[in-house]
Amino acid sequence: MGYKGTYTQKNIVFLIISLVTLLTYLGLFFLRHLDDNRLTSWEWVFSKGDAADLFFIFVAGLILAFVLPRASVFSKVRILFLFSLSFASAGFMWGEPEVLVDASRYFTEAKHLEVYGIGYFLREWGGEISAWTDMPLVPFLYGLIFKFFGESRIYIQIFNSLVFSLSALLTYLIGKELWDEDIGFAGGLLLLGMPYLLTQVPLMLVDVPVMFFFLFSVLSFLRALKRGGFWIALSAMALFLSFYSKYSAWLMLSIIPVVFVVYLKTENQESGTSRLLYRALVYCFLALIFIGGVFLYKSDVLTAQMRLLTEFQKPGLNRWGESFVSTFLFQISPIISLAAIYSLYAAIKKKDCKYLIVFWLVLLVIVMQIKRIRYIIMIFPMLALMASYGISQIKDREIRKFIVSSILIFSFSIVCFGYLPFIKKMSAVNLKEAGSFIDSIPEQNIEAFTILTKDAAANPAVAVPILDLFTNKKIIYNYNADISDIPAEEISKSSLRFTWEYKNPDYYKYLKYSKENTAVAVISSGLEDALPSDIQERISGCRLSKTYDVYEGIFRFRTSVRIFQCGTSADFSKKP
Repeated sequence: MGYKGTYTQKNIVFLIISLVTLLTYLGLFFLRHLDDNRLTSWEWVFSKGDAADLFFIFVAGLILAFVLPRASVFSKVRILFLFSLSFASAGFMWGEPEVLVDASRYFTEAKHLEVYGIGYFLREWGGEISAWTDMPLVPFLYGLIFKFFGESRIYIQIFNSLVFSLSALLTYLIGKELWDEDIGFAGGLLLLGMPYLLTQVPLMLVDVPVMFFFLFSVLSFLRALKRGGFWIALSAMALFLSFYSKYSAWLMLSIIPVVFVVYLKTENQESGTSRLLYRALVYCFLALIFIGGVFLYKSDVLTAQMRLLTEFQKPGLNRWGESFVSTFLFQISPIISLAAIYSLYAAIKKKDCKYLIVFWLVLLVIVMQIKRIRYIIMIFPMLALMASYGISQIKDREIRKFIVSSILIFSFSIVCFGYLPFIKKMSAVNLKEAGSFIDSIPEQNIEAFTILTKDAAANPAVAVPILDLFTNKKIIYNYNADISDIPAEEISKSSLRFTWEYKNPDYYKYLKYSKENTAVAVISSGLEDALPSDIQERISGCRLSKTYDVYEGIFRFRTSVRIFQCGTSADFSKKP
């Protein structure tokens, strides 16, 4: 990998890299049946079998990638460039709907804080506020955003895009701290070379914020060991935040003792063994106080959640998992994975102990066979740094930049011309479009009804909070579904089990309202679902104004929406 040749030889290398990139795409395209991802499988995204358009987009992109390495921006304004590119990449995806019903839980938890206040949230989280297996930090932050900025999805998307961009910067800083600026910068850029990750940023989920808090805890601990001072307290607080962001973060935080052992071996001459031990002990003491206080306060809730994780989530991973082939070849640029594999050889050859810090989590995931991609998003920055380390073994800077640029072109093309169009055709878009229409009509209230069928994959009640996310109107919903006809065994093993434990928030129980100033939204699994008698009675004299029934034909949980206007403002002369 120590290549450095003449101008002609370099152009030949560029050509070879371009051909490898194009052949990689073609290979993945023809082997797309191997991708078993549960959201953006290539088999679904490219189901029509037309690879030509995207192939030519790749060719045009690689020509651009040939020019980019010569741009001085790569070396002069790295932090600003990395942050701006990351934010722009995330912003491009803001138009996607909430494709995962987990967003319903996080929205509901956050709205409780908005409506009832911070004190109520802290008291009732895990009680009146159903928490399932969620940790409180990210819903708490979402609630603060709603309370102080307004209940709008755009503020959540801005926040998530910011923490994603900061995650790219933290990846850069960790690489710089461990090795040098070039490895760190390339690592930050390679985080954008993971198409699946870009689809997750705009969603009202917790995975991207958790990745940020995890990276912050790693970087601050690195600096706490090396510099001491206020970094120790900051690092302990970062660990606390990461600890209460998601349960899967607990396993990933095993990287902290690995960092300490590595630094004890590599930095003890500069800092001294006793000083490192002292800093680590103070760090542990402070972190224990921070974490222990909350744990004691909510021990009953946390204990119940851990029991649920052990009895339900852990066995379920075997049923809901995705293959490593899907994750590391299709949902992440395969060139990143190949560079990461080579980096292991390079690190062993150099006897580079610091490499263990970035390799640890990837090793952990492989050894423990954690095959649910959403649960391992936290390792993506470390995988990016591994790949950057491998690419850094090439001595020619322009070739290194071209490889990174070609990876980004691959990722952006897949996302923009594959994933995003596919996501916008999912039935989840019906709730988004219905919310926009509801905001455009004069009625101030929306009375929601859901239709539960015997073959339902999930409780349609969870669609109401998602509709609420997409509209500024007041939602009225009286949940009274009878789920006794749904087999208990089927519910107990369902990956969407939490939907059947839906608890209607009090803020939807709006008793006094004018029906003339209230439109009706009926959410069902399809427009062919017959309306029960109570709904027919409610919409008597109303006009069907709009229907939304986009369906991708893949996922069992489907949401169709019918909007009825019942007041004097409804224009009965127009057809829906």
